[in-house]
Amino acid sequence: MPISIIGADERLARKPKINIALFGPSGVGKTFQAGTLDPTRTLFVDLEAGTLTLQSWRGDVLSVREEAAKLGVHPWEFARALACLLCGPDPAASPGTAYAADMYEQYKSRIGDPSIFDKYDTIFWDSITVGARHCFSWSQRQPEAFSEKTGKPDTRGAYGLHGREMVNWLTQIQHIPSKSVVVVGILDVIEDKDIPGRVSYEPQIDGSKAGRELPGIFDQVVTLGLFAIDPNTNAATLDMKKGTVRAFVCHQNNGYGVPGKSRAGCLDPLEPPDLGALMRKIATAPRNDAPVLTGPPAAQAAA
Repeated sequence: MPISIIGADERLARKPKINIALFGPSGVGKTFQAGTLDPTRTLFVDLEAGTLTLQSWRGDVLSVREEAAKLGVHPWEFARALACLLCGPDPAASPGTAYAADMYEQYKSRIGDPSIFDKYDTIFWDSITVGARHCFSWSQRQPEAFSEKTGKPDTRGAYGLHGREMVNWLTQIQHIPSKSVVVVGILDVIEDKDIPGRVSYEPQIDGSKAGRELPGIFDQVVTLGLFAIDPNTNAATLDMKKGTVRAFVCHQNNGYGVPGKSRAGCLDPLEPPDLGALMRKIATAPRNDAPVLTGPPAAQAAA
């Protein structure tokens, strides 16, 4: 079979697929953002039984815990199977592993044909924080999490397996064809014990590997932040505890120290807290970040 090269006209005519990792502290309104998406074309994948804020949203929901219980499997095993069904098998996966072609056929026979997802343009996963807890719970039960010599639990082995599992799962989700993907996670606000008032922000994901690699997996990393507005200057200051105004922080060099990244080239550093509007802007707005290539100051001075 000859290879298929995607021409420029065909590529540009395709509806863009948007992959977003959305973080924010507990209670800021991350789950509520699903309500800004088209309910007829969005599937809400519920990993934490947290749909109370979406009572007026008429979109479809798939409960990972409930479906796993029906099948008699661990929630993490169902989460992997769902990712494989949505994405298709990984051609690089070894037979018998979670995303291999033979496992894909098993998932089809036990869960259903992937065509059941054809109606959806967007898959909203809430949340990867809970997904990571399921993953670590499962990892602790695997042979790799026990010492071969003593049979006692090996924490390093469990975390190593957990890290690989999470990265593989997120990569599989990111590769779901022809569908936009949103993954939601809790953002921890960490206060410095030695320097009063100094805080840092980290995604709440068990283990460090997935948190480090996630920005490289997703095209867009967004933080839903709370801001305090100075009534005299109208200046916005990030205040995750007392802020009253929400906004999306969209760029890496944001000055607030929160996660951010954009490959879209059309987003402002701060955007209104409306996920549906943000995704429409990414899909339709022209890029405005034409690169300017310059050397470092020392090289310029030497020239």
